[in-house]
Amino acid sequence: MEPKSEDDYSNIRVRLLVANDNYHKQNQGSSEETGLEDPQVQHEFVSAGPTSFSRTCFNGLNALSGVGILSVPYALASGGWLSLIFLFIIAISTYYTSLLIQRCMDIDPTITSYPDIGERAFGKGGRMLVSTTMNVELYMVVTGFLILEGDNLQNLFGDIEFQIFGVTIGGKQSFVVIISLIILPTVWLNNMSILSYISASGVVASIVLLGSILWAAVFDGLGFQANGTQFINWKGMPTAVSLYAFCYCAHPVFPTLYTSMINPKKFSKVMLVCFLLCTISYASMAIVGYLMFGPTVLSQITLNLPTNKISSKVAIYTTLVNPIAKYGLMIKPLVNSFENQLPINFNKRLFSILIRTALVISTIIVALAIPLFGYLMSLVGAFLSITASIILPCLCFVKISGIYQILGFELVVILGIVIMGIAIMIVGTYTSVVEIIGHLYL
Repeated sequence: MEPKSEDDYSNIRVRLLVANDNYHKQNQGSSEETGLEDPQVQHEFVSAGPTSFSRTCFNGLNALSGVGILSVPYALASGGWLSLIFLFIIAISTYYTSLLIQRCMDIDPTITSYPDIGERAFGKGGRMLVSTTMNVELYMVVTGFLILEGDNLQNLFGDIEFQIFGVTIGGKQSFVVIISLIILPTVWLNNMSILSYISASGVVASIVLLGSILWAAVFDGLGFQANGTQFINWKGMPTAVSLYAFCYCAHPVFPTLYTSMINPKKFSKVMLVCFLLCTISYASMAIVGYLMFGPTVLSQITLNLPTNKISSKVAIYTTLVNPIAKYGLMIKPLVNSFENQLPINFNKRLFSILIRTALVISTIIVALAIPLFGYLMSLVGAFLSITASIILPCLCFVKISGIYQILGFELVVILGIVIMGIAIMIVGTYTSVVEIIGHLYL
């Protein structure tokens, strides 16, 4: 199995906090002595470090805690109260598929990353499929970051206008461009360690955000007076389910969490803690936000908050900081996949900067062309998150374990999950595309 640096996701989605700092420093020194320059080799070398149960839980919570928490009230408003059942179904299904990833790694100890699982199951084609799914998902998520930043900055400061090469840019678009210029230098960095620690604040950000929303409701007079809540809305159910799926898209980092543990046998308990706490957080935010704003809740709940309240500003600023730190980290695998194609005799640093700048510009263009955070993340959830978090783990496990040879209860359960995933992917993707086209061109 060929090691490829593009698969080094260990420091992209979550910064693993090693229990013993001295151990980490010793490994770093050993890496220098042994000349381990390949990122994938470094990943395998360092990930043997002892990470305690509690720290692994923290890392897992950071991986699962993302911008999806902003959209769960909108998801609940789209599908109605009954759609909460699908949140729990997706949570249970993705928890189960995380255990399937663990079992794949138990079968073959040489597996250290998610693309390794794809290759072990379906050869180089499987590896390419997993890597492509991960890269496209990351690209769309960072594009969503720019839309999110533009929406919230416009909500805070109103409209501004400026000209670039004779083209007038105003409103939300101007903030997208400004925030991209701020983010660009972080994308040029080769050492992402500082940003990794900043971006590992997902748990704190989720707690602060939920606390700020509750404070605004209880103490700042917003209350829970929303009218027009629905028990069920079948028309909006695909959007709701797709956004719920987007909340559980951390599976690519789970192999790194598993290999970093002191006692990998406790991985299932780590996943149980992470999925349980995150699901409680998502459900709480969904219920509180829907009770506060009812059917008028927007795709990001922060856009509903009055900007003159301190609690609202805390929620909005918390929302703004994390994506700025995460952008450079999350686009790094895509950068690596392009840079690995460069010939050896090229000026790699110059072309690296050009590639990274071009990628940022491309995400700006997409963010300006499709400034619809809710529908874009719904598309990501339906097409990419469902694929990476539900369908692929099931198919890879069935192939690697060989349980497809005998029809049994677990095989039936896995096939049921795959069928559910495919149904969500087809209906959710179609609905999201139709909604995007409808808002842009009709």
